[in-house]
Amino acid sequence: MKLAKGFKGRGGKIFSAAIQRLEKSYQHAYVGRKLKKRRFKSTWIMRLNASLRMYGIRYGVFIEKWRKSDVIVNRKVMSELAEKEPFSFKSVVDVILKTSS
Repeated sequence: MKLAKGFKGRGGKIFSAAIQRLEKSYQHAYVGRKLKKRRFKSTWIMRLNASLRMYGIRYGVFIEKWRKSDVIVNRKVMSELAEKEPFSFKSVVDVILKTSS
């Protein structure tokens, strides 16, 4: 019942209803954690795509060349570079484009 504290109506007062509400809340929390990861990845991809378009490169083409190159950096780091360090991002992009060709 301590975990159900704050639930509205029967969900916080009746034991059987509290158990059901807690199980449902655990399910929502589990799904929410997965969705959070998905949203962050899509945000990183949007940032990368916008930054790459400034240099005339499409995201799909860049990812293909990135996989062929030996540069080991993830999308999160690349998107932060694109946002906060544009000159460093440009140099990494140039390295990826030169090594994959």
